[in-house]
Amino acid sequence: MLQKIILCLIFGYLFGCFSTGYVVGKLNKVDIRKYGSGNVGTTNALRTLGAKAGAITLLGDAIKAVIPIILVRLVLFSKYDNVELLALYTGLGVVIGHNYPVWLKFKGGKGIAATGGAMAAFDPLIIPVGLPLFVLIVAVTRYVSLGSLFIAILFPIWILIRNPGQIHMLIVALVFMILAFIKHRSNIKRLLNGTENKIGQKVKIDNK
Repeated sequence: MLQKIILCLIFGYLFGCFSTGYVVGKLNKVDIRKYGSGNVGTTNALRTLGAKAGAITLLGDAIKAVIPIILVRLVLFSKYDNVELLALYTGLGVVIGHNYPVWLKFKGGKGIAATGGAMAAFDPLIIPVGLPLFVLIVAVTRYVSLGSLFIAILFPIWILIRNPGQIHMLIVALVFMILAFIKHRSNIKRLLNGTENKIGQKVKIDNK
């Protein structure tokens, strides 16, 4: 079991290392790591390059979690009894790869789009619950970070509801949440101080 878990973590990590925001930025001749928050996630792509780039980054970072989870469930370990747990570990590997991509010197995004993709691939029923609530929180507060933290908290709660008694799954879901809070430390401080950036704020690009 341990060998399979490690294999799934590595498999997911390799997918996670594909930094959509960085690639989109380079296609636009911009290194988004030099602007805004300095990370390669959806929010910084949105603020730095606009709505289209933000949408592509969001979609790409979510899909890169969906693909390996589907492969684990339907191809690699389809006949394994604990395939659902392995799928969860695969998603965790993707988030770790997204947050700490080796090819970008371990400086990636904050993992929410990848977490959302992992959640959706693991249990699609979470989409009609989590997505509207995320949109509502961001629309009302104008804080993407607040909606992101809500998604992170929702995951272990969802596991408790949908998979009661699955302590191992719950622990993995809690790791997803902890990673999100670690990467959002500065956002949390700004939220508490009332200085957090709101959605819609732009970042000036020197070469534009």
